[in-house]
Amino acid sequence: MTSKADYTDEEWTRLKRAPFVAGMAISLSDPGGPIEAIKETAATLRVVMEEAEGGTHGDLVGEVAREVKEEASARKNPLRDFKPTSGATASVEILDELRETNRIVSEKATADEAQAMRAWLLAAAQESANAAKEGGFFGFHAKRVSEGEQKMLDSLAEVLAAPQ
Repeated sequence: MTSKADYTDEEWTRLKRAPFVAGMAISLSDPGGPIEAIKETAATLRVVMEEAEGGTHGDLVGEVAREVKEEASARKNPLRDFKPTSGATASVEILDELRETNRIVSEKATADEAQAMRAWLLAAAQESANAAKEGGFFGFHAKRVSEGEQKMLDSLAEVLAAPQ
């Protein structure tokens, strides 16, 4: 089993912010209003907190989630060191960040831990996508997951695939 001691400070920081970066990917893929953004962010935070309180993604993910929970209680922003540029390059930067996170866990974690981390990040993104209905008029004909969000979920699945 790997633990925080097996990672550099920079690598560990990337692991801690990764679920929020995955949630951010969804928010930026189909920007809604402030209420949608809050719901999507809250969904990502909920995934992290559930894991911190005894989730099912194993010891490494649990250790990461518990540290994020402690920092959140101290009002530390997990995204403080990650600020993608605005516009078209933001999604590229987000995918690159998650690609690097995947590389780190693929190289340093056990195969099971790496797969659990990937699954956790995809779960955070999916919960964010499911958090708020998109489109429609006053909720009529709105979709749970918009076309843009689904495209981003597909891109995240590719970026977070196990290396061959």
